[in-house]
Amino acid sequence: MTELTPAPNLPRDRDVEAFLAVLSSRRAPRTVEAYRRDLRELSRALQAPIADATIDDLERYTASLRDAGLSASTIARRTAASRTFFRHLQLIGARVDNPAAALTLPRRTKPLPKTLTPGEAERLIAAAAGVTPRSLRDRALVELLYGAGLRVSEAVGLAKNGVDLDDRLVRVIGKGDKERIVPIGREAVEALRRYLSRGRPHLDRRHRPELFLNARGGGLTRAGAFVILRKLAVVAGLEPERVHPHLLRHSFATHLLEGGADLRSVQEMLGHADLATTELYTHVSDARRREVYFDAHPHARRRTKR
Repeated sequence: MTELTPAPNLPRDRDVEAFLAVLSSRRAPRTVEAYRRDLRELSRALQAPIADATIDDLERYTASLRDAGLSASTIARRTAASRTFFRHLQLIGARVDNPAAALTLPRRTKPLPKTLTPGEAERLIAAAAGVTPRSLRDRALVELLYGAGLRVSEAVGLAKNGVDLDDRLVRVIGKGDKERIVPIGREAVEALRRYLSRGRPHLDRRHRPELFLNARGGGLTRAGAFVILRKLAVVAGLEPERVHPHLLRHSFATHLLEGGADLRSVQEMLGHADLATTELYTHVSDARRREVYFDAHPHARRRTKR
């Protein structure tokens, strides 16, 4: 059990220490330390035992965090710490209410997904040129990630017979073991044909069922897919730390919507349970359209200072 020490320059708060002791029995040390820091800040602001705080005290504290310019995510995290603390007091009968539960929090804005431009996606795919077994595998992998919007776990989990090249479909088992069928383009089909006929047989030393194999003949892992994309990014002249499998999934969705695909179809292809998740990509498309407009239209170009 993690040794618990009181916050410096503050009187020991026995209720908080007891809460952290209970928390440390079922949460990771880093999590316990994060709760300690957040509750320490609250105690410093109140200058009184936290267990005695009222809803007015907590609202004033939250307002002070906003005034200090703290992000919505930081305020939400600190509020979550106090809510959990007061819930603990309720469970042990020390309080009948949870004053932190009534706090109104600022809306947390989701960052827009990062994407490649269509040109960057083409450069990444072109970087996987070559006729060696691994080059053929890499080209097929990138084409499938970008051409079908698969999660990396779905791609490396595909069985050899999980792709129907004649009907140009891939059968995917996604989150919650839900199956979906995604169409794939001609370029992806051709890359997969080359890999299956001229690449995979040279890698398949163990007669594995997976579609994508590593250099030792085992199934390609998520980490292996990350490494492949980073290497291709270098060849393509892209920032390697920026390129990862999910970036291709984001690009797949954004480029479909920019090309006129309807939101529901993209939702089904991505396997999103909630349409709101897919709608994030419409904001990316809107932002890109605005950027193109302001850069291209003579009456909309941003003026430069003379």
